[in-house]
Amino acid sequence: MCDDRLLDSKEDGENRLVADVERLYSLFDVALENNLVSLICHYVTDVCMDESAVSSDPIIAFLLDEKVVKDWCRRTFKIILAELQAIYNLTVSEMKTKLSSLLKISSKLAGMSNVLEVLESSFRGHDMNHLQETILKTKQHLEVMMWCIRHQFLENVQSRYSDFASWSSSVRERKSAAVQRAWPDSVSRISESAEQSTSSLFIEDALSNLDTEQGYADKDERELAITSLLTGGGNLFFMSKLHGMAGCYPFENLRSAADLLFLQGNSDLVLAKQAIFLYYLFDRHWTIPRDNWRNIVDDFAVTFSITRHALLESFVFYLLDDHTDEALKEATALLPEIASPNIHPKVAQALLERNIPDVALMVLRWSGRDGGETLVEAVTAVRVRVECGLLTEAFMYQRTICSQIKDKKSKDEMKEPSSSVWLEVLVTEICYLCLRGNILDRIIELPWNSDEEKHIHKCLFDFATSDPSSTAGSLLVVFYLQRYRYVEAYQVDCKLQNMEEDFISKNQDDRISYKVRSMSHWRKGLVGQSVDLLPDVLQQQLKSGNLPEVSVLNPSNENISVKSNFGVTVQEPILGNLLFNAPKVQWEGNGVFAHPLMQ
Repeated sequence: MCDDRLLDSKEDGENRLVADVERLYSLFDVALENNLVSLICHYVTDVCMDESAVSSDPIIAFLLDEKVVKDWCRRTFKIILAELQAIYNLTVSEMKTKLSSLLKISSKLAGMSNVLEVLESSFRGHDMNHLQETILKTKQHLEVMMWCIRHQFLENVQSRYSDFASWSSSVRERKSAAVQRAWPDSVSRISESAEQSTSSLFIEDALSNLDTEQGYADKDERELAITSLLTGGGNLFFMSKLHGMAGCYPFENLRSAADLLFLQGNSDLVLAKQAIFLYYLFDRHWTIPRDNWRNIVDDFAVTFSITRHALLESFVFYLLDDHTDEALKEATALLPEIASPNIHPKVAQALLERNIPDVALMVLRWSGRDGGETLVEAVTAVRVRVECGLLTEAFMYQRTICSQIKDKKSKDEMKEPSSSVWLEVLVTEICYLCLRGNILDRIIELPWNSDEEKHIHKCLFDFATSDPSSTAGSLLVVFYLQRYRYVEAYQVDCKLQNMEEDFISKNQDDRISYKVRSMSHWRKGLVGQSVDLLPDVLQQQLKSGNLPEVSVLNPSNENISVKSNFGVTVQEPILGNLLFNAPKVQWEGNGVFAHPLMQ
């Protein structure tokens, strides 16, 4: 009998607790329904946070704890998810009749988000971050869905593509064109950096960013919410996980675009998601008369407070991805309107790949930054200048940017990769570009410092090694002769002579062999005349091989393979234009060569 009484008392206590909690939940529900979320927030701050509000009664103690508010948030959100799922499964016309209900649900989600913010600010160790994130994404998705429903998911607006297959084919063509016009990835080749300069579409980069920004470790509850709202169940979700977000473009329809964009990725990327959605709209309708679709884009921008600058920026990104000349022409016309310090650095790279470096240079200068935030941007800035014929400016740019990186001594401020890698990558890139543009002779005229010379030597000598019939090796010799460094010139010439003899012995083309033999003979005579200006003792040591090799000619930690990445045949510069009458020098007592004009 005593046990029965205890059991009945326990059941009464549990029933009382359930009844009291339900009454409190009903109060919260009424407050949420009538936009009185402040009442719930005051309950958290004035009741749950009140340290003097304590009770020995376990029921009252539970009602005074913030856990009761957290449980209400979870319970209410599950109810809202069920309501949304039921509405989203209706036909378009039926969903249109539910717009007022969806607007009410949006208001409820905003209120719940405010309650969770108060909980987060009031209690340390707040464990509701994943729920807050899910609520925010559900609200963002709901707002886009309401816009889509008002426009009937564009069912009555013609697409420029006949079907989904033709759209997919067009995107594949764009990707293929981007790969074909891509420049060599000099950054990862040298620096082993995480930075990538390989060519990709703007839409691929944007969608990949959503993949890398999947926040919060506890994903089970969040993914449950996502799969319950996705059209067709969880198929879209698993497809995005399997192929990545970039592999899901083009989206099959407007509903799929809304689901994939706004139910995945962090909620703080909502502006990026809206930009991708705009990109999708431009891609769907461009080339159709604008009167048929411009009002749709404008309405989306007005609904979500998107500025004209952001609108045009999304349009330009699409146009630059489109591989047609018509799209490129329109993108170029719009560039002055989106130019700003925050312009995407990939714009200049895309313009360079489309063979309009002059426009790319204008974009860099309009931005006010002129490249250099990352090593990939710096490489693009160098490429643009050289392609515009501004070799000296490219040289000064790399000198300035490398000095700035080197001056940042703090590890927190130091950009990765290190300043030595920046120097190596940029100087090597200038060599490649000069080779590609048939201006390799101009590179030896620039005032390179000792750090830069090491990479100049490496580039010219390695290219001469890969193609002995080129003038690269002879230009390297002239490089040292112009600077009155006859010892280095002699040592380089000896290496070239051995290499050229071996090349001639294996080559079957008499014309090429004659060219190499003539160039070798010309260079040997020029070096011989210069060496004759050295003191007799030094000449003997040099010719006998007793003189140590200059360090720059034998670098110990080089790993650059300086073969042409451009796959083109270049016309050789005329070495006769670089000839000069070797000036007489005097040997000073301190062992230094002194040019007469410098005395």
